[in-house]
Amino acid sequence: MNKSSSSSRTVLVTGASQGLGAAIAGAFHRAGYNVGVSDIDGARAADVAKSLDPAGATAIGIELDVRDQGAFEAARDTLVARWGSIEALVNNAVVTIVRPVLEISPDEFDKVITVNLRGTFVACQVFGRYFKERGHGRIVNIASLAGQNGGTATGAHYAASKGGIITLTKVFARDLAPFGITVNAIAPGPLDLPSVRALVPADKLEGIIAGIPVRHLGSPDFVAETAVHLASPEAAFANGAIWDVNGGLLMR
Repeated sequence: MNKSSSSSRTVLVTGASQGLGAAIAGAFHRAGYNVGVSDIDGARAADVAKSLDPAGATAIGIELDVRDQGAFEAARDTLVARWGSIEALVNNAVVTIVRPVLEISPDEFDKVITVNLRGTFVACQVFGRYFKERGHGRIVNIASLAGQNGGTATGAHYAASKGGIITLTKVFARDLAPFGITVNAIAPGPLDLPSVRALVPADKLEGIIAGIPVRHLGSPDFVAETAVHLASPEAAFANGAIWDVNGGLLMR
């Protein structure tokens, strides 16, 4: 997709101050979208936006706590006021904690579920209503292989939240489709990100890589480009799908 083809299109990306979220924001910007780079860390979100467009004409940083419905409504209003409309939403904000299941406290479980799953639910509701009024919209949720296989290197709360996102994707996809809205999810396997290398001990990571049929970690840029494709007008017949990007760890 070239830049001129999407110059009037706008996307909001959550959890976009680093890692996969920043890669997604960058991919949309390269495709010509106006990008709302949102994160609970507003300063870092602003830095990413400035790296995309120092002048701020096509990218802005937004402080957004996904636990707060009002924050999503405010972000929506900010982007509409600035660029006229919003065409796509990417739910990427995430909390990842690696801990054995018997050591997860109820409070920690609630924290992960609230950010990862409830945040996605609220975003889909707020933007689903907005897209319904407009008669068009694209929602892309970032799930995970952990939500499909129970997780091998992540906490049970993370895996449960990602499994919940997969289910929510199907529910919203079914209910919003009559209004010109598609909802899809991407389920990445282990990605080559600093956060992954920081969370997983080197020896365990080597074992994980050895177990991936393609024998390497995934590219966050490829996941990002997949999100751009799913948000495009050309992807109108993709709906309720879980797009596996896992190097063959899960084949269906």
